Amino acid sequence: MAAMLQPQIILLKEGTDTSQGKAQVVSNINACTAVADAVRTTLGPRGMDKLIHDDKGNTTISNDGATIMKLLDIIHPAAKILVDIAKSQDSEVGDGTTTVVLLAGEFLKEAKPFIEDGVHPQNLIRSYRTASSLAINKIKEIAVSIEGKSLEEKKSLLAKCAATTLSSKLIGGEKEFFASMVVDAVLAIGNDDRLNLIGIKKVPGGNMRDSFLVNGVAFKKTFSYAGFEQQPKKFVNPKILLLNIELELKSEKENAEIRLSDPLQYQSIVDAEWNIIYDKLDKCVKSGAKIVLSRLAIGDLATQYFADRDIFCAGRVTEEDLQRVAAATGGTVQTSVNNIIDEILGSCEVFEERQVGNERFNIFNGCPSGQTATIVLRGGADQFIDEAERSLHDAIMIVRRALKNSTIVPGGGAIDMELSRYLRQHARTIAGKSQLFINSYAKALEVIPRQLCDNAGFDSTDVLNKLRQKHASGEGANYGVDINTGGIADSFANFVWEPAVVKINAINAATEASCLILSVDETVKNPKSESAQGEAAASAMMGRGRGGSAFRGRGGRGMRRR
Repeated sequence: MAAMLQPQIILLKEGTDTSQGKAQVVSNINACTAVADAVRTTLGPRGMDKLIHDDKGNTTISNDGATIMKLLDIIHPAAKILVDIAKSQDSEVGDGTTTVVLLAGEFLKEAKPFIEDGVHPQNLIRSYRTASSLAINKIKEIAVSIEGKSLEEKKSLLAKCAATTLSSKLIGGEKEFFASMVVDAVLAIGNDDRLNLIGIKKVPGGNMRDSFLVNGVAFKKTFSYAGFEQQPKKFVNPKILLLNIELELKSEKENAEIRLSDPLQYQSIVDAEWNIIYDKLDKCVKSGAKIVLSRLAIGDLATQYFADRDIFCAGRVTEEDLQRVAAATGGTVQTSVNNIIDEILGSCEVFEERQVGNERFNIFNGCPSGQTATIVLRGGADQFIDEAERSLHDAIMIVRRALKNSTIVPGGGAIDMELSRYLRQHARTIAGKSQLFINSYAKALEVIPRQLCDNAGFDSTDVLNKLRQKHASGEGANYGVDINTGGIADSFANFVWEPAVVKINAINAATEASCLILSVDETVKNPKSESAQGEAAASAMMGRGRGGSAFRGRGGRGMRRR
């Protein structure tokens, strides 16, 4: 009776939505599985592409896990974690973004029956962390180093890694052509870590094989004035002057007021303006430079002045291109034309303006520093070229990683099957429940070869049985799925390689994400503020539809501001 009379204690504001306990963990697992299903079919050389249409009318065709995850506007708080791990995998190693989302989804899927049966999530988390560190140590043990090889051998090994990455992309049909191009570009920038030193320029038209690599810098012809066509379009061993100033007649920026007592004095002010610009141009010519590039405008007067003296000039060059020209030619960007000495001028072997498709490109070849490269991409549709650019970005990242961490593992699901076999074997030596949990972790790793088979239209059960048998025999550690025949093959001998760092990072990130999601047992959603202003802000933030689905399109994000 006394218990019934006790007052109810209210801690949270009225309308606060709370859900907790086992049901909450299961709900989070379901949301993450839905996200993993969205990218599941994009894995591997036979993966399908996704066409994503946003509210601005832009369409993106991609099978890059990170790109798809960014474009899906996921609103479920737990499922957002999968987006973050895909982004971290993309920025850390560049490839394996679909793999990491699939693994995290599969770890959670395997954990779900245990959670429903009343196993405490912390027990699962402990076992998953143990299994993860065992798997990573095993990868390091299996990995083969490519250190100490000659440059030619190294080039061919890196090209194999790049080709493995490109085989699952839209440009997979020309993977050998692009793989050698990517390796040359990465080796050109040497030890420099800045990715923007490799420029990728897109020119619609032609076919993929019309793409080419410039060992230097190439950029689109900038806006030009009359007189530009009279300038020479090719130089051998020219000196290059890089500026960050305007070379045109400018009226006073500040609203300066000049009072004249004599009308004749007005001419002297006009003359002074002309003398200033002519003085600047004269100093540029006297420096001995044959090519003048500026980040700001080079006006019609300056263009004609340079044309009369056989000098090439280009204004409004983008900051990124100017910095790449500076890195390649050894020049320094100047903010003044006074005291121009030889040390600050850049140089290259050949400069030419060349027609590529219906664009004209300024191309600097044979640069002394050689610290930059440019890939000019050709192709039919704009979406196709955009996807090719994303694919090359992944390949460039992979080659850079393989150069730095020079260990590789067999791809095609071989390493995943080997880890699965190793963990299953290890689980038998453990007494207690964690044997089951490590076994389920081992089973989850098989999702990669299984999905590779499903996406290629093969019988995954049949292929996985063959792989399990081969790996259990002790001599098939390098055997993975053979995409061409639908059977199994030695991935190492077939040159399906990937840097060990990709797998290590993917397993680490996927395990961390699944442990984080398993450790959440309560979600508290605060109610909307009572005021109209609060309601408006909340509805703008929440957008339309708080349905059960884990994600929604980018539509309905409140009214656009005018």
